[in-house]
Amino acid sequence: MTKKEFQIDQGFDKLDQILEKLESDDIRLSDAVKLYTEGVEVVKKCKDSLDKVEKELIILDENGEEYEF
Repeated sequence: MTKKEFQIDQGFDKLDQILEKLESDDIRLSDAVKLYTEGVEVVKKCKDSLDKVEKELIILDENGEEYEF
């Protein structure tokens, strides 16, 4: 079984859903803590995904040589 790859746009959608639930007037504290914890995990995945993309960027210098960082 392969692990489903994280998609950053889905991560942002999930964060929006979590925020909407946290803004509810009738949320219990225990549920809010669970949602907050889930949100922190999603933020970490988004950050890791952005870091990965940043590392894959190619910079072209004046001579057109490619450099990866």
